[in-house]
Amino acid sequence: MLPQYTLASLDITNLYSNIPVKETRTILANIMTQNPIDPHTKQELLKWYDVITMQNYFAHKGKTVIQQDGLAMGAPSLGLIAEIFLQHIEHSHLAHLTHKHKIINYCRYVDDILLIFNSSHTDIQKILADFNSLHHKLQFTAETEKDHALNYLDISIHRTPTNLRTAIYRKPTFTDTIITFTSNHPTHHKYAAIRHLYNRLNTYNLQHKEYLHELNIIHNILHNNSFPIRPHKPPTLNTRKQVPPPQHRNRPVSHT
Repeated sequence: MLPQYTLASLDITNLYSNIPVKETRTILANIMTQNPIDPHTKQELLKWYDVITMQNYFAHKGKTVIQQDGLAMGAPSLGLIAEIFLQHIEHSHLAHLTHKHKIINYCRYVDDILLIFNSSHTDIQKILADFNSLHHKLQFTAETEKDHALNYLDISIHRTPTNLRTAIYRKPTFTDTIITFTSNHPTHHKYAAIRHLYNRLNTYNLQHKEYLHELNIIHNILHNNSFPIRPHKPPTLNTRKQVPPPQHRNRPVSHT
């Protein structure tokens, strides 16, 4: 990545409680009108939408309160409805913003956005101001790389003169506590967290040094939670295999 490019992340503040329900219903109706969906199916989907968005209520201090707008936290349909609204915003505005600010990369996972932009042309505060003006219900916060590194989701992205290196990121509040091996939980419950750690280790694009560092952390977690494991030998689990092996994964990232 060229020196004038900068890594940054944006986070949407309180996404689900700020999704405009009525506006998103109109967006959904327009999408179905523009696509070959029969009228009966369209009406059924809109009825489904009304039921799950208009019947949100909860008890507070002995009173029943009805939620006037936004999505109910924990609803199974929450992610899908939020995506309908966010993708509409992106399709309407993203092309203009990427051209205006020379954004060469835009990736979003739910409410977390990863950007690479030309810092010789603009800065993160100007980008943030434009994103905050996209919709009155959407407010963003921003963070830029420090010491050529940026944390995004559960990875830490490190920029070197020749490539990008990734490592597993854990928040400062992380503890290595999982269901201990000596507990009375079912075996598949106890090994669920371990399977996740090894699957992440074997599927993320980690270079050899970062791979070994993460492997050592996993071994420490196993040890601290009384799992029987020999040094540098994972427990027998149905986990994914890393292809190619980590010692051959030191591939430079092509310059942009």
